[in-house]
Amino acid sequence: QLVESGGDSVQAGGSLRLVCTVNGYAYRMAWFRQVLGKEREAVAGIYSRNDYTYYTDSVKDRFTISRDNTKNTMYLQMNSLKPEDTATYYCAVDGRPRITWAESDFPVWGQGTQVTVS
Repeated sequence: QLVESGGDSVQAGGSLRLVCTVNGYAYRMAWFRQVLGKEREAVAGIYSRNDYTYYTDSVKDRFTISRDNTKNTMYLQMNSLKPEDTATYYCAVDGRPRITWAESDFPVWGQGTQVTVS
């Protein structure tokens, strides 16, 4: 259903772009990340109809989420990466008009892509 790509190992201050291809329509899409032993947190989200976006505070002004509905693809441009951004990043989609960004709100997930910042 969801195919992610773009994870890699980079040095602090570097950039990466994550890509998620969605098979079908999604009301909203999001990127989550998870560090081993910690809960999965929403990093950024976007609604398909109006481009409204959500960012967690720690990534504001560094990460940019975008989408291309013609390609059913979502992107996460990550700049000024920090070691604390190291995590497995997951793409998730939700078909309902919800407004919260909890892990439980998203029924469909990708397999994850590893981002390591040293």
